[in-house]
Amino acid sequence: MSSLTIRNIRKSFGAVDVLKGINIEADTGEFIALVGPSGCGKSTLLAMIAGLETITSGEIYIGDRLVNSVAPKDRDIAMVFQSYALYPTMSVRENMAFGMESRGVPRAEQKAAIARVAALLQIEPLLNRKPGQLSGGQRQRVAMGRALVRDPVLFLFDEPLSNLDAKLRVDMRTEIKKLHNNIGKTTIYVTHDQVEAMTLASRIAVMHKGEVQQYDEPDVVYNRPANIFVAGFMGSPSMNFIPAEVVLAEGRPSVRFALSDKETATLALAGAAPGTGASVILGIRPEHFSRYKAEMDGRPGIATLSASVEVVEPTGAETMAVLRIGGKEVVGRFDPNDAPKQGEMMQLAVDMTRACLFDPASETLI
Repeated sequence: MSSLTIRNIRKSFGAVDVLKGINIEADTGEFIALVGPSGCGKSTLLAMIAGLETITSGEIYIGDRLVNSVAPKDRDIAMVFQSYALYPTMSVRENMAFGMESRGVPRAEQKAAIARVAALLQIEPLLNRKPGQLSGGQRQRVAMGRALVRDPVLFLFDEPLSNLDAKLRVDMRTEIKKLHNNIGKTTIYVTHDQVEAMTLASRIAVMHKGEVQQYDEPDVVYNRPANIFVAGFMGSPSMNFIPAEVVLAEGRPSVRFALSDKETATLALAGAAPGTGASVILGIRPEHFSRYKAEMDGRPGIATLSASVEVVEPTGAETMAVLRIGGKEVVGRFDPNDAPKQGEMMQLAVDMTRACLFDPASETLI
């Protein structure tokens, strides 16, 4: 197994800078997710790791080996594509053997590798079928199997689940997680789906406009986002943002924001804050709103305010609600047993121990 080191990688197409100095280190056996909106550069970066795209400047190391000028076939990597890329006239067995056949691997080794990987992926009954006889999930398993038989030092996944329906995506996420736990190979996984990134990765690189906005463990990226972009991109629904001012209320640092021309709301902060009078953006995740209950009185970090309920969206395990706090719309996530009713004026409890403050000018976390 090998680590991956990306140092100050830049990529330009003419005058257009696609990647602007990317630095990422993946330890041996880590699962790294590259996540971001379309056009952020994540697939281009993956192609450069694979050797399918040239590097304008910077260095890529697999282990301690500089691979900038190494041909893709000599990098000891395996790639799983969004489109499966299976040969339609070949059986599953032949698809899995094709790369080994091209490299001159002895037939006995090919047979043993295919048997091992087919058992791992539970595709033994499919080995004599052709891709046209398989479901989308089965084709993706075969594509992964073709990569696994190579036993490479590095796995690259390029949005492998985006062609699958919602239920199958969840099932395949679980399969990929189990697969990584079993083989323990360094894996770089490109996705635009932040849920995939959160559930699969040991660390996440959030990309935007050719730059890494934050590179950290999933819980850090989610709970302490580096800036407003990361806070808004990671999480579904995304974090709520409310412009506010830092004030001193009853001797405690607090944030105050307008509810109307004459009315304001003041919420006590649970952590460190900028000086009084500073403008901030208050960030609150939907799940950090809840219905106020009397037993919450005196609980550290709980603030309250009133909100009107405009839209209620039951989803089964939870209920989403669009709330209006003054002139600002926010989204709350509630337990169905405490879910608000449309048109209700409810008393909200806000967990200020989980709130984030951002600088309005730089949009970075304070």
